[in-house]
Amino acid sequence: MSPGEDAAKCSRGATRAMIDFSGVARAAKSARTGLAAFAAMTSATAAMAADGGVFGHALPGQMKLIEGETPIAREIDFFHNGVLLPIIVVISLFVLGLLIYVMVRFNEKANPVPSRTTHHALLEVAWTIVPVLILVVIAVPSFRLLTHQLVLPKGDLTVKVTGKQWYWSYDYPKDEGGGFGFDSLMKDEKDLKPGDLRLLAVDNEAVVPVNKVVRVQVTAADVIHSFVIQSFGIRIDAVPGRLNETWFKAEKEGVYYGQCSKICGKDHAFMPIVFRVVSEQKYAEWLAAAKKKYASAADRAVALADASR
Repeated sequence: MSPGEDAAKCSRGATRAMIDFSGVARAAKSARTGLAAFAAMTSATAAMAADGGVFGHALPGQMKLIEGETPIAREIDFFHNGVLLPIIVVISLFVLGLLIYVMVRFNEKANPVPSRTTHHALLEVAWTIVPVLILVVIAVPSFRLLTHQLVLPKGDLTVKVTGKQWYWSYDYPKDEGGGFGFDSLMKDEKDLKPGDLRLLAVDNEAVVPVNKVVRVQVTAADVIHSFVIQSFGIRIDAVPGRLNETWFKAEKEGVYYGQCSKICGKDHAFMPIVFRVVSEQKYAEWLAAAKKKYASAADRAVALADASR
């Protein structure tokens, strides 16, 4: 190989090395930017959570269920943490101990002549009665919880929620001071403001007053969706042509997040739910402003539709 060819080869190798290094540098810069953004989001989320104003989303490192902020949600927490988990732990430890005992007591070395027992009446009665008693212990609080969820109390306010691909629409009835509706879509990342949560913030939040029973009527316009707000303890399917109903009573002011939990198409993961719970005075102020804002928007839409005919 001639000296010229050696020099050209070395030059090409150096160029490739520079390209590879620049790619590594860009990747490192991108990773640093991503980590910085994640750290900023984590700090903002933790600060908002510490203020007690943001609910219904998981925090970094969280291992337990999302905290319940309504009577139903707290009852669900008790059923999970106070009834199901202890029973699961006790049964798991019992089975583990039984397996260890059988391995040690009845292995071939310790028990060279196997037992020829075909049945044991007392044991068979025990393993029939004990599971029945466990199911009864689970069933009593379970049925009580279902009753509290499904028997709706007299409501102070009604909000109709319609699931669509891929956003939610909210309607406030006229006979309760509303008479308007609006769509709620997830914000694009470029539109996020400080304090907004990525993939959870929306352009129009539903607003309800604190310490009031809110009846939620849920339906869908296209496919089946599922309306879920964990902090409220509600999960109900939105089915086209059918009106399902649930309720909640938020006892603390703040912003509550939820999401669709029924796979409903390509953007299923991008249709968050946001409810803002405020004082009665702030709710009255929002209601007056919302009537002007959304009613005028609806009038303009009707006018445009009429003009296009």
